[in-house]
Amino acid sequence: MTISVSADHEWLRESIDLATRNVAAGGGPFGAVIIKDGRVIATGTNQVTPTLDPTAHAEVVAIRAACRVLGDFRLTGCVLVSSCEPCPLCLSAALWARVDRVVYAADRHDAARAGFDDREFYELFGKPREEWSLPVRQISTGEDDAPFAAWLSRPDRVDY
Repeated sequence: MTISVSADHEWLRESIDLATRNVAAGGGPFGAVIIKDGRVIATGTNQVTPTLDPTAHAEVVAIRAACRVLGDFRLTGCVLVSSCEPCPLCLSAALWARVDRVVYAADRHDAARAGFDDREFYELFGKPREEWSLPVRQISTGEDDAPFAAWLSRPDRVDY
């Protein structure tokens, strides 16, 4: 994939414009675009508060829209362009979607100054699970792998 800095700047400006317009519309200050073959195929803005959905981050909204446009859950060959450094949720979504690369404008420190501090999540993942503020524990039922066995037995499964 050829990387054009001038195209990246243009797409970044578009994501920033989306984010700014979204604030005026009552959404959060984040915007994202998905690029494939040099053109925008989907956009997303932060819809957390309007939709009461804590996962409706701009990048996730854009990824969902791009997958619908392409008719595939894989975004191989695509670029995720965001007005701000993607949080761990959005980075995970980008990894699962298999985008080729991610480009962003503002960083996590800029977001924190505006009241969107996700630095604690980055720090959390660096700690042993026993030290997390949110208890996350495995409890075995003796049948823990039953869904995976069912999955593996399906000859028509679509691996991802």
